Amino acid sequence: MASLAGIISQHGKIDTDSSTEIGKMLNLMRHRGPDNSLVRSLTDARGALGVNEINLAPDRTYCSSLEETPYILFDGKLFNERPKGQNDITLFREFYEKYEKNCFKYLDGSFSCAIIEKDDEVILARDAVGARPLFYGTINNVFYFSSEMKGLKNHVQFNIEELPPGYIFSSKKGLKEFEPFVPEVPDPGEDLKGAALILDDVNAISMSGGLDSSIVAAIAKEFNPNLHLFTGTVKSAKGPDLENAKLMADFLGMKHHIYEITDTDISEFIPDAVWYLESFDEDCISGIISNYYVSKIVKEYSNAVLVGEGADELFGGYRMVLKNPKVKSNEQRERLAQKLLDIAYNTALRRLDRAWMANAVVYKTPFLDAKVVAFSKKIPMEWKIYGEKQVEKYILREAFRDMLPEKIANREKLRFAMGTGMDDVMDDIVAKKIDPKEIESRPKAAYGLPFASFKELYYYDKFLQQFPPSYENQTVRWDPFK
Repeated sequence: MASLAGIISQHGKIDTDSSTEIGKMLNLMRHRGPDNSLVRSLTDARGALGVNEINLAPDRTYCSSLEETPYILFDGKLFNERPKGQNDITLFREFYEKYEKNCFKYLDGSFSCAIIEKDDEVILARDAVGARPLFYGTINNVFYFSSEMKGLKNHVQFNIEELPPGYIFSSKKGLKEFEPFVPEVPDPGEDLKGAALILDDVNAISMSGGLDSSIVAAIAKEFNPNLHLFTGTVKSAKGPDLENAKLMADFLGMKHHIYEITDTDISEFIPDAVWYLESFDEDCISGIISNYYVSKIVKEYSNAVLVGEGADELFGGYRMVLKNPKVKSNEQRERLAQKLLDIAYNTALRRLDRAWMANAVVYKTPFLDAKVVAFSKKIPMEWKIYGEKQVEKYILREAFRDMLPEKIANREKLRFAMGTGMDDVMDDIVAKKIDPKEIESRPKAAYGLPFASFKELYYYDKFLQQFPPSYENQTVRWDPFK
């Protein structure tokens, strides 16, 4: 719902005009909050704070509390019970004033936030899943933070850090993991109630025609049958998502919008894809392009969208990892599944966040609600990947089979870029921009990350045109079998 930025001295007066610099940082992230911008200068030239906001209701959606210390900046959504009419930022302040740095274990939601105390201590925190990003760095005893790396690129050239999910950072005391919020959930076999499927500001569902988005749509329709479905497909190489998305739209009887992504769309958007994603990982680049064009048409109808992200991590998807012959036991699968969830903020969720927020669309992930996450951990792995045929996400398929067409209930998982057809065209499009053989002489990035393909080499060159070289360290990969 917002982008956050701050410049706070840790030693006294700052010579530069901090409020002007905060304005520049926020302008680089204006896509994350085009409706309102607010800058607050600290007294005695000690720095400044600011936010960009997206309004999710007819009234303004406030994401900051800057009238008195502690100053608070907040990006996200809380699901805690509260008096009618109380907004998230007021609720957050109430929890912080009551529990101080221990408040995060009581907060049910998806968020990143910054708190600035009277002594200029900066406290950053991020929920345990980490859908909302937050970066920081220090130079010459001045502390900087920003929702995206691009907000810091003109100030912190080296040693930029991303706040890990489930951690709190203090500019005085450093990084520390906090006790996460743990909701009460039933055991398997009982009904799960109370998961966050809040539709009061949502008019859209991202529909790939896969199992996960179809389940979200089928449930959401029971609350609001007037929601619209949105699908993207590559015009020159329509992937399997389109046929399945049409099937699901017809099955539910819901309005369906389709964006046909042209090769020209893809070719011209690649530099912007790198800019928004802040990474040159080829899988994420393909994914953000697909998501970006869907978010573009969603924005014409809604400021918020429901997505199916998270089900693979929780219910036994990612067959290339969890069903790999190297996996010898369900215990090993459990560890790998937990790792997939732990790194999602820097892979699948990063792509998702940057694509939707590039067009100022707030994405909501019902599968990653704290109750669903906690409940999924109680389900045995043999119920998720089932039987001799190792059916992935078996329990999810069976639980919702009567709400879906048979073809959807039995559909195998595809990467988003594969389902839209993006994977089928990227080699040819990028080969027109760079000689594929160039990777033979340039196999690695400057800081040592091997390029996965010649496409990634091209994306890296675009990355260096827009970000300091050291920022490449924020592009990471995980090999589950090393």
